Amino acid sequence: MAEEKQFERGTSLSIFVSDRREDLGALIAALLIAIGIIMFVGK
Repeated sequence: MAEEKQFERGTSLSIFVSDRREDLGALIAALLIAIGIIMFVGK
């Protein structure tokens, strides 16, 4: 059992290289959506 592959957390589906960058991108997207909703509802 030499060189057993580590468990991959959806890396094939990821468009980003690192998980941290992906998390940051998702956070920014969620923030923009929230701001958009606040602006739209606050009219």
